[in-house]
Amino acid sequence: MTRERPAAQLLAARRLTAQGLSGEPATTPEDVVGRLLAVQAQDPRGWRLAIRARSTGLAAADVETALTKRRSMVVSWLNRGTLHLVPAEDYWWLHPLTTPQLASSSVRRLAQEGVSPEQAARGAELIAQAVSERPRSRDSLRGLLDENGVPTQRQAFVHVLLATCLSHDLVRGPVVDGEQAFVSAAQWLGAAPAALDRDEALARLALRYLAGHGPALVDDLAYWTGCTLGDARRGFAAIAAQTSSDADGLTWLTDSPKPAPVPGPRLLGPYDPLLHGWRSRLPVVGDHQGVVTSNGLFRPTALVRGKVVATWGLADGTLTISTLQPVPASVQRALVRDAAAVLSYLGLPAKPAVVRSKDP
Repeated sequence: MTRERPAAQLLAARRLTAQGLSGEPATTPEDVVGRLLAVQAQDPRGWRLAIRARSTGLAAADVETALTKRRSMVVSWLNRGTLHLVPAEDYWWLHPLTTPQLASSSVRRLAQEGVSPEQAARGAELIAQAVSERPRSRDSLRGLLDENGVPTQRQAFVHVLLATCLSHDLVRGPVVDGEQAFVSAAQWLGAAPAALDRDEALARLALRYLAGHGPALVDDLAYWTGCTLGDARRGFAAIAAQTSSDADGLTWLTDSPKPAPVPGPRLLGPYDPLLHGWRSRLPVVGDHQGVVTSNGLFRPTALVRGKVVATWGLADGTLTISTLQPVPASVQRALVRDAAAVLSYLGLPAKPAVVRSKDP
């Protein structure tokens, strides 16, 4: 195995610290998500495990409390038209910044699913009215559309939900009967604050992105958000006085915390922010590019010294770790201990993990 150069080691250490995987762990879900700004959230277990990997003393139930009782976080379609978990206060400026560019692709996908513009508009109005009255589950909203002749077959329902998000303030907020229900952001969180000027919003975006992902390139910000390269440059330029850069264009906040020691062996959930916060995943996955499949599935992984060395899965209460390269027995034991912590965090019964080792 080729030894990493000191510059690459320093970059990895800085990013792991920015991500909250190194250094002092967070003690609340809000601390984790506030640091990262947005956590990809199409996999409900994945974003809960992203919080686990960066915190201490928490359980998945604490995340439900933050969503349902404190109303401090919500999920909505934001960056790249993908569901993201964000702090409640950040939803209000991220939504107008990251969603307008999704409108044309939304119309196209609705048409592909057999939903006319009139049906989409009708569906959006029905959903917006329903969630303004009380939290609603997916099934209840689907039933509402079915009753009113709005197509829901195949992916039509999801794209009508997305269209509602683009034109209204639809978010997923409280957990009701084990499912995160849909609500109106204004009804659930209170009236929206005054809108930010676009340049101010881009500056805030760049600042918050670098806080959780720096050092990074301008291209990385554009990739992560789905914004244009021009907008990403405007954001970086607006905070230039607060940043430093190297000859390759990697930029970080001047007051970034000192890089902490590399974390111990740790299991990361599917779609962990460490795997999609930058355009290139090579520094983390190395030769194991298959942990992200061709159809965009981000597998759960095991991180050792800042590198992916295994994947894992959870079926019938048993967590199975499959190594992708030879892994020392001591590291395997550490991963098994973390597997027990994963089950405890999720509120599942204790059960020994299984390790499937790749032979040397």
